[in-house]
Amino acid sequence: MIVVICGPTGVGKTKLSIDLAKKYNAIVINADSTQVYQDLNIGTAKITEEEKENIPHYLFDIKNINEEYSIYEYQKDVRRIIEENKDKNIIIVGGSGLYIKAALYDYKFQNDNTTNNYENYSNDELFAMVLKKYPNSNVHKNNRIRLIRYLNKKDDVLHKSPLLYKDAIFIGLTTDRENLYKIINKRTDEMINNGLIEEVRQLKNKNKYSKVLNTAIGYKEIIKYLNKEIFLDEAIELIKKNSRHYAKRQYTWFNNQMDVKWFNTNYQNFNETICEVIKYIEANKKN
Repeated sequence: MIVVICGPTGVGKTKLSIDLAKKYNAIVINADSTQVYQDLNIGTAKITEEEKENIPHYLFDIKNINEEYSIYEYQKDVRRIIEENKDKNIIIVGGSGLYIKAALYDYKFQNDNTTNNYENYSNDELFAMVLKKYPNSNVHKNNRIRLIRYLNKKDDVLHKSPLLYKDAIFIGLTTDRENLYKIINKRTDEMINNGLIEEVRQLKNKNKYSKVLNTAIGYKEIIKYLNKEIFLDEAIELIKKNSRHYAKRQYTWFNNQMDVKWFNTNYQNFNETICEVIKYIEANKKN
């Protein structure tokens, strides 16, 4: 059985993954595009070794931040891990929808000679088009070559690809928009208080040309602050704003691309949320 846990930041995905992994004696696979990188800890709210509770976790901290890690590589890695653990239950947890789609669906990477160079479009226009087509993309708006590459992808490959793993169950955790935005704001402030600025400063000094460091939410804004392009309060507000926008794109992606069963997170009694999810899994799992 494969259980996918998705949703925006701060809804309890990590805690739920641990509880389900303990109940079903499962391994956990990361589905967050930034948590594959070493040293991006505070800004990604990465699970700690203590929080893992000795449960095997895969695809966390597997790349140096100067390395690139493509969706194609992720697809291969996840499918290999699934094959190597086919006698076990598997929890896939994260908010990067395109990664999950590529791993579990018949998502093919194709070359097509019919391309458009979009020479009459500005980077801002290309960026807006990419986000409309791929809401979960983390491509930077100044990376024109990559923007055009995204726009030249075949739509039918993405939207019509069938699910390869018929025992997969998709769980989404959510909360109302007002509460989500409060959580995002609070989490951002906690990251700052927990040392995000120093984390970014140390990484910047060693890896100033790292693409992920200059594009990941929580890092790119602090980079601008450290470069004296903006003030700290502006950087913090940008993190909150970009995180809210990203959460909206995540909902759009999951609702359009996958058959997700959504559960409202009970923050006063998370055990109730866990029980609801387990009840749904038990009713829908294939023996």
